[in-house]
Amino acid sequence: MPQQIVIAEHLRIAAVLSDERVDELIVAQGRYQIGDVYLGTVENVLPGIDAAFVNIGESEKNGFIHITDLGPLRLRKGGAGITELLEPRQKVLVQVMKEPTGTKGPRLTGNLSLPGRFLVLQPHGQGVSISRRIDSENERNRLRALGVLIKPPGSGLLVRTEAEGVSEDLLIDDLESLLRQWEAIQLAAETASPPVLLNRDEDFIHRVLRDFYSPEVVRVVVDTPDAVARVNAFLGADQTTLSVEHHEESGEILEHYKVNAAIRDALKPRVDLPSGGYVIIEPTEALTVIDVNSGSFTRSANARETVLWTNCEAAVEIARQLRLRNIGGVVIVDFIDMDSRRDQLQLLEHFTQATRHDSARPQVAQLTELGLVELTRKRQGQNIYELFGRACPSCGGLGHVAVLPGRDTLQPLATVSGLVRSAASARAEVSSPVALEGSGGSRRRRGGRGGRGGDGSEAGTLSEPLASAEESLLSPGEESGPDQGPRRQEPEVVAVPMDDTQELVYGWMGLSPALLLESPPAADNLVLRIVRPGSDPEAVLEEARQQLAASGSRRRRRGRGSSEGRQGSAEPAMDHGADLDTLMEIPLVEITPLVLEESARSFEVHSLDGSVHRSAGGDRSEAEPQNGETASESDASGEPRRRRRRSSASV
Repeated sequence: MPQQIVIAEHLRIAAVLSDERVDELIVAQGRYQIGDVYLGTVENVLPGIDAAFVNIGESEKNGFIHITDLGPLRLRKGGAGITELLEPRQKVLVQVMKEPTGTKGPRLTGNLSLPGRFLVLQPHGQGVSISRRIDSENERNRLRALGVLIKPPGSGLLVRTEAEGVSEDLLIDDLESLLRQWEAIQLAAETASPPVLLNRDEDFIHRVLRDFYSPEVVRVVVDTPDAVARVNAFLGADQTTLSVEHHEESGEILEHYKVNAAIRDALKPRVDLPSGGYVIIEPTEALTVIDVNSGSFTRSANARETVLWTNCEAAVEIARQLRLRNIGGVVIVDFIDMDSRRDQLQLLEHFTQATRHDSARPQVAQLTELGLVELTRKRQGQNIYELFGRACPSCGGLGHVAVLPGRDTLQPLATVSGLVRSAASARAEVSSPVALEGSGGSRRRRGGRGGRGGDGSEAGTLSEPLASAEESLLSPGEESGPDQGPRRQEPEVVAVPMDDTQELVYGWMGLSPALLLESPPAADNLVLRIVRPGSDPEAVLEEARQQLAASGSRRRRRGRGSSEGRQGSAEPAMDHGADLDTLMEIPLVEITPLVLEESARSFEVHSLDGSVHRSAGGDRSEAEPQNGETASESDASGEPRRRRRRSSASV
């Protein structure tokens, strides 16, 4: 089947396409990449598991190496234990064989291998190996004889599939290039101070063509004119039947060839089949589970043909999804049940044929007693979920929230502290940092209905919402009621980096954006300003201070002019809502508690375009003031009313 390779070198992402569909992704963006050669130091040795941890860089995760992967060290000392082979602070030359995943560091090996276009040099290996994909026995004998003649003493040589039919001169040139590379690594290891990176495939285009070019490739598309010349130089005579093009059309190359769309679809669990069936792919910590369903497919003459057709179609799509998503480890496939043993064997053969071109060499086992198909696939780098997926800030990556008994509101399963930890990397520019008082980083809503705890918090309520700009900005002369407390200090102005999605989620959950700060300030006298990605925090803070100063002077002048009238009048207090609207000419995100029963609590989020989003609960209470009105201290029934809270969150 004709294929094409699309390379976005500036992003270090490439894709292999067949029939305009993305079959495989190549990504080289991590700190540690497969094939990197490091000079590291042993941190600690674990004799209980015959392994050791090696420091190979600045990452908090050390590399892991097992005794079976020590290579030359183990060969020199025979069957010695791990404690006799390695000791703390010992220098070791290692290569990354598996990239970091989750909480695990990179997997290392001492059996180094340097891949070329036609050959793979194994400096500490033995013998000559021929690729199993070369079928011709005469060609295998020719390559094996040549490998024995040119192989350096004490080294191993692997002849790749691309070497089939290649002349002896090209094979020798490839080997000489690998030997020069190995000599440079040895020289650098003698003079460098560990931990240090000694060798990496920096040329992304050469790496992609070396590992994924095949005779089926008829077109290569790159994103720069310089890359076209490099592709032609690397392929040499093979370019006679190959079209090498520079992407000159408007729009990004990954968008034009629908690579980004393929990534978005691959992050979804459901994959639709052409016949109407579908496949569900669910990765877990231990293994990946795949379920096959017939869906709306009913075009076959009988149920047996329907099941067999759907299963065979799903087998081809599953083989493609394993490559596209780069799923490794144990995979369990639950095909639609089939009673016929003949159909089961036909499905297994079809599945095996669909995976035979996979470079990760999937091993398909027989059906289990429950009708499940087991297979294993070699891990090669990070899967698509680790590369392009991020945990949801609402549920902490669980995929669902809880509706607790007796409550109508959705409760996030991820704790507030968990959200703070996940967002600890967010940096905030604070004009005058204030240390968080008390223990813990979360603050509860003040003045709740019903009983209070000893700390003034209401049990079972959400955390403190966005700080009230209205409450923090009122001067003593404008407070409603005759008894006035001490004059408030100037409010603290804080800038918090947030995007639109984070702002909407935090507002819906009633969480303060101050939780994103590494040291959240006190929320009783605070003005928050949201800083969008790419904006200058200092400019946003300065604009907020100027608006606060101008608005404060207007309120003080109005307060002095009307104080006499207020003392001799029975009229209600001045409407501060309109004054606040004048102050906050910037867009606001307003969170308003709805008046509901004690067992239910709901919030409204007024977004920038004027639309209203409600988390749960019923309609707005008739006693609740509208925008611009001042909330009285109690309603007609004498029950205390909650003051409206606002946050000056701007785009």
